Formats: sequence, C-alpha cells, structure tokens
Amino acid sequence: MPRTSDARTVLEFLVGEFPGEHELWNALVAAGDVVDEHGRIISSETPYQPTRFVYFYREPPPEIPVPHEIEILYRDEQILVIDKPHFLATIPRGAHIVESAVVRLRRDLHLPDLAPVHRLDRMTAGVIVFTVTPDLRRPYQELFAEQKIVKEYEAIAGFDPELTFPRIVRSRINKVHGEMTATEVEGEPNSETRVELVELLTDSAGSTLGRYRMFPKTGRTHQLRLHLNSMGIPIVGDNYYPHYRPAVPGDFSTPLRLLARALEYPDPITGHTRRFVSTRALDQGL
Repeated sequence: MPRTSDARTVLEFLVGEFPGEHELWNALVAAGDVVDEHGRIISSETPYQPTRFVYFYREPPPEIPVPHEIEILYRDEQILVIDKPHFLATIPRGAHIVESAVVRLRRDLHLPDLAPVHRLDRMTAGVIVFTVTPDLRRPYQELFAEQKIVKEYEAIAGFDPELTFPRIVRSRINKVHGEMTATEVEGEPNSETRVELVELLTDSAGSTLGRYRMFPKTGRTHQLRLHLNSMGIPIVGDNYYPHYRPAVPGDFSTPLRLLARALEYPDPITGHTRRFVSTRALDQGL
C-alpha cells in the first residue's frame, strides 16, 4: 500500500482505490479472504499501515461481452492503430479485463507484447496507437510527454445560442483519489481546450444539439466532459456530468457522444508526419 493515504483502515483504502467495487471488498474482508504478508487476516478494523502488503483471492466474475468490433486503421511491424468502440476499456481495469482493447488485440492478432501508447476512457471511442514491441514504447510515449501530438476530438452536446465559438476554455481540474468524478475548482488553470462549433443537429425529440470539434492542450481526467459541462452544454450520454449515474452492466444503448476523431504526430523513427482518423459516425441513433 502507498506510503501516504487518508484511509484510516485497510478496508477503507481498498474501497477508495476501487470505488466501484465497495460491496466486493466488504464481502472479501468479511469472509477473511484478505490477509497481510504474514498471512494474518485483515478485518474491517485493521488500521491502515503504509508500505504494508495485502493479498486477496477472488474469482473474476463473468464479463459481459461488448457487442462492438475494433476497427484496425493501420498496422505495420512497429505500430498498430485502432478505432476503439464505445464501452470497451483500453487496458484491463476493475471488472473489465478480457473485455479490453489490449487483451482482445493480443489474443486475436497474436501480439503478446502489444501495448497502448496512450489511453481513452472506456466510454470514449476513437483513435488509439499501440506499439508492437517493447523497445518502441519510450519513443512514442515521449511524443505525448513532450506534447508533440495533435489530438482532435469530436462531441455532440447541448447548444446555447448565447455562447460564441471558437473559444478557449481554461480551468483548474481536481480529481480526488477514490471519487468517480472530477471537479473544477478555484486556482491557477491546469487544463486548456480549444472548442469549435461545427454544425447544429436535431435529435429524435426535436432538441437542438451541437457538433463540436475540440483540441485539448492538456490531458486532465475528464477534461473535455468538464469543459463542455461548465458551459452548460454537457455531452449527450454523459452519465458523470452534470450528475453522476452509475452505469448499468450490459446496457450499451446510450453511448457517450465523445470521439477521439484524429491523431497527428511526427513519427519518432522516420520524422514523417502521420495522421490517423476515426471513421465512426458519432450522430448515429440520435
């Protein structure tokens, strides 16, 4: 466990670390299935102790298959570029292990060393770049660290005729460990997004929506979702902002209308500019 934590007990730390699985951790601790490095059972009252190891065993629950395919945009001996569907995690996390892009691709393409250079939230669709071999990870990851990547996102969200575009949105985003949502707080901005209005749309209920193009300069947690929500135009299908609603397992009917539309960067090996574009229709089924 980390050297610093606000948790008072081991159980409180585990619940905070995996906020969507509090019932599981309570059940494991109650059953005596969580122990320390000496095999002593962790109870609900066992105090949190920094740098201590805890061990547990659990049967992974059956995963509900995500009924969408991964589209391969480009592949060579160095990289693999995909168009990730909504609802599919990038890497194994929490309840989503087999149903993650990296596990599916390693299995289906027989590429055991495949690794993502960057990630998208499970609810966000779009372009992701993977390296095929471990020796290429650092050069590609440095592109992101040095902000040499041009990321273009697209969203369908509310429309307010009082707002003018294009505009630059800046704010200070704070994400508390263990909490599902992030918040915008007072202070020096640590996030920046350029937002453009592309066109107006009408959904099946007759409501006017906007299609927006966004260019984030930073990559804070839920940055794009927060920035549109702060303008009073939350993204269609967002179950986090403005109000958090837990996802229903197996419900794939309401995707978040957010897409990583394009990615452009100077190839770290050849120096040539590369650009990959998602072909997904974000307004389908509105």
